[in-house]
Amino acid sequence: MIERLWSGRSALYVLLLPLSWLYGLISTLIRLSYTLGWRKAWRAPVPVVIVGNLTAGGNGKTPVAIWLVQALQQRGLRPGVVSRGYGGKADHYPLVLNDQTSTRQAGDEPVLIYQRTGAPVAVSPVRKEAVQALLEGGEVDVIITDDGLQHYALARDFEIVVVDGQRRFGNGWWLPAGPMRESASRLKSVDAVIANGGNAQPGELPMQLRPGLAANLITGETVPLNELENVVAMAGIGHPPRFFAMLRQQGVVPVREVPFADHQDYTQPQLASLVSAGEILLMTEKDAVKARHFAADNWWYLPVDAQLPQAESDALLNRIVALQVKKLLTR
Repeated sequence: MIERLWSGRSALYVLLLPLSWLYGLISTLIRLSYTLGWRKAWRAPVPVVIVGNLTAGGNGKTPVAIWLVQALQQRGLRPGVVSRGYGGKADHYPLVLNDQTSTRQAGDEPVLIYQRTGAPVAVSPVRKEAVQALLEGGEVDVIITDDGLQHYALARDFEIVVVDGQRRFGNGWWLPAGPMRESASRLKSVDAVIANGGNAQPGELPMQLRPGLAANLITGETVPLNELENVVAMAGIGHPPRFFAMLRQQGVVPVREVPFADHQDYTQPQLASLVSAGEILLMTEKDAVKARHFAADNWWYLPVDAQLPQAESDALLNRIVALQVKKLLTR
């Protein structure tokens, strides 16, 4: 239902417009309060790069954050990542992740980023506190925030917005009548726009999510995706149909496709009930970080990587590296 409302395929969204106008007013006033100096944003001593979006969920933001961290690491920088930790509940904040941190404590996306990149990661509803926790460790010289475009209490040096290249901005209305957190005009003030799939608009960097080898949750064995048979596909991400479509594009036609809510927590009986004898359960890597500790031997996941054009991505990375150099020179 919500997908039909937000895409404009149902006129029932008009019933929610009064709430959307209120959301838009509050959102605009919050940003204006920082822009005009009525409220002060905290500025870190190292560059802060936002990887965020204008719409609610499912744009490919986390793969972009992983790509950015790994690319900066290859250039000799020491990025750290901060996140709100949505879906997790820690005993205390800020929480700096380690090998024992669970998704129930930190949320699925921070744990995924930590496992994929090895970069320091901290979560807190107050992102300033998460940044400070990483700085106290003394091992970071640039901060990447996974989401947080609308968290104006944290000053930023570079803003990247990830756009779903197919769905774009739906009906264009603010939440809850539409998917927008801020209006599309906000793109004019950001430093880079990355379009995930679809057709990139002028000035946007095109990106594709490329699947890797399928990996077994228990053994770590990897095989080409097309070697898996009798696949039951599941996805608890912002837009599950994208994962299912990717499988079909790779020649894998699932016997069943099971969508879950984004950030949903799972139980072993719940997932085990999805497959019968002789079937394979195939999930996203984001799901796998929540299910690995109770997985069965016929459970597999498919990692994906963000791929951007070399020249354009190099230019973007060079701008971020230049920010870090500038910060060092002005200390």
